[in-house]
Formats: sequence, structure tokens, C-alpha cells
Amino acid sequence: MTLIRRHFKDPDQSFFLFGPRGTGKSTLIRSLYKEAIWVDLLKPEILRGYLARPEKLEELINGNPHKKNVVIDEIQKAPQLLSVIHHLIEQKKGLKFILTGSNARKIKRMHADLLGGRALKKELYPFMASELGDQFSLEVALSTGMLPLLVASKNPQETLAAYSALYVHEEVQTEGFIRSIEDFSRFLEAVSFSHGSILNTSNIARECDVKRKTVEGFLDVLEDLLLSFKVPVFTKRAVRSTSTHPKFYLFDVGLYKGLRPRGLLDRPEEIEGMALEGLVAQHLRAWINYGSARHTLSFWRTRSGTEVDFIVYGELGFWALEVKNAQTVRSSDLKSLEAFLSEYPEAKAFLLYRGKEILKRNNVLCVPVDIFLRQLLPNQALWDQ
Repeated sequence: MTLIRRHFKDPDQSFFLFGPRGTGKSTLIRSLYKEAIWVDLLKPEILRGYLARPEKLEELINGNPHKKNVVIDEIQKAPQLLSVIHHLIEQKKGLKFILTGSNARKIKRMHADLLGGRALKKELYPFMASELGDQFSLEVALSTGMLPLLVASKNPQETLAAYSALYVHEEVQTEGFIRSIEDFSRFLEAVSFSHGSILNTSNIARECDVKRKTVEGFLDVLEDLLLSFKVPVFTKRAVRSTSTHPKFYLFDVGLYKGLRPRGLLDRPEEIEGMALEGLVAQHLRAWINYGSARHTLSFWRTRSGTEVDFIVYGELGFWALEVKNAQTVRSSDLKSLEAFLSEYPEAKAFLLYRGKEILKRNNVLCVPVDIFLRQLLPNQALWDQ
């Protein structure tokens, strides 16, 4: 497969690059730093050596004085190296460290902020449609997701089926994050029903037959492994009373489809609707974090239940977006956006749907999801047309 150029912008200084397994961190970094000193902590023999003697890293660097870029792949495997790295940065030898990781749990425990702001925190996300270009297919994305691991797979369905098991056994079980793999496996299935919804930990706890505190701990594990994210409520200059709880999303639509059970009582249109909303959510999140302009991603929901899926607010603009898994636009589909515009007339409103035509109804621009995602580029307005 031809190397696909990512929207990720390479910083001028040392940085952490976090992202779940399969997002292409190693591939990206190898393309950017071909001549770097490379320490791959996924290799057991290398990991054992650095766990036993973290100072070996300084010896390696001193032995290669002409190399100024140092990559530590999966730094969370040996967080003890952070003290050595901090020391080396303090010596001002002109070294640039690139520290990749697929979970932040150990890093948090070992106080990675000891690097004193000398290493930026960056994240790599699943592909954006604009990165894939002509290779992007909305139908494929909604089926197996946007992970480079899956896009490059000859059998993406099989790869997707194994993906959650990879995390359960290699990340969760091996690192000892939880006591019961069985409880966590039930939780993963139950929490997939909350994708695109406001979290109700009590309901999830009942589904899993565990305590609410246990569910809260499991949710923390998901976030630490970068497998989920929350979208808060938009409250700026609120006139109406709004909801207070965030919405929950799994980080990629493929993971959602892989975890979400299907049966006679599960409506396909509901599953596909949440998949489409999640796909838009992950694109907006990547657009924000890859860009240099500051923006926030939130949603709007009044106490009476009127809701707009996404609000993007920041330096480039103010947008309200509603996502509908429908081929046509009905007047009822626009009501929540019209309610938002009545309170925030400064915003631009979009309805993203599965049709083929760009339409303008009242003050709402109705845009096919496929077209919207393909033109989404960091540091450019959500929609320039």
C-alpha cells in the first residue's frame, strides 16, 4: 500500500505522540525520522535491557553523537526512561526525542510532566477522509472504520474482530489494569450501546452486574488507552437550561461496530445512525487537534431534550452540526438547528445527511456527509463554500 500522507504536523521540539494501536504511529515516525536512533520497546529483549538499566539510553546516544533524533517506541512500557530523557534534555545537547505511546496510564503514574513542558503532547488519530482522498469510501468507513491497520488489511473484518481482543489481552490484562477480564469484556459490550449518547454508569453497571465504581474505573481505563473520548455540553452564554453530562464516543467507528452486538431486538438503522455520528465526531476531533487554531468540540442539549449533535467553536468560526442517517431532508430534521440559531444567530448551521445534493433550507445548509468529510482540512474553515 502506498504511504498515505497524514495531516499530522511535526513539531520543532521533543514530543510525545499518543494514539491507540493501529493508528500508524510507527509508520509515520519512520517516514519522518529515517536516520533516528530507534528504541523499539515492543521487542521483549530490548524492553528487558532498558528496564534493567535505563541509563543504557544515554550510553546509546553518546555512542551515536551524529544522530540528534531519538525515537522511543511505546514509551509507556518503560516509563523509567523519562528521568534519563529529562536529564538529557536539560544538558541541551540539541537532541530531539519522539516518544510514542498507545496508553497514558503508566505515564500519568510516573509524572511525565517532569519533562517540564520541554516535550509537547501530540496525538495521532484514525485516517481522515481528506487524507485518503480517492481511497475514501463512506460505506467502507461505516463498516470497518478508519484505522490505518484496517485500511491496509486484506481482510478488514477479521482484523477488526481481533482488534478488541488485542487490547483486552495485550494492554489491559498484561499491564494488570483490572482484576477481572470477564467483567471488562461484558463492560466493553455494554458500553458500545452508549456510543454517541450521554453516559449512564448506573445502567451500564446493571448490564454488567458490577458496581458503579467498577464501571467508572473501566471508563477511566478506556480513556487512558485512548479508546474513547467525551464531548462536553456547550454552555457559552446559555439562555436556556442545558444538560450537564457529556456524550461518550469510542475513538473509531470500526471499534464501535466491532463491539456492538446485533440481534433480533437491535434496529439496524439505530446502529448505523450512531456509526455515522461517531464517524463525524472522530473527524471533527482530528480536525481540531491537527490544526494550530484553537477550537472546542461540544454538543448542545436543553433540559427539554432539544439537541444538536456537535458545536464547533473557535478562532476560525462557530458551527452547529446535526447528523442524520437519511437520504432526504425533512422539515423536522431542522428543528433542533433552528432552535440553536434562535439562541445563537452568530453560528452557521449544517445538516449532514446521506443524500447527494447540497441544499439550503432557511438558514441551514444541508450537505452530504461524504462531501463534507472529504473537504475537511485542518487549519481551514469547516466549510468554505
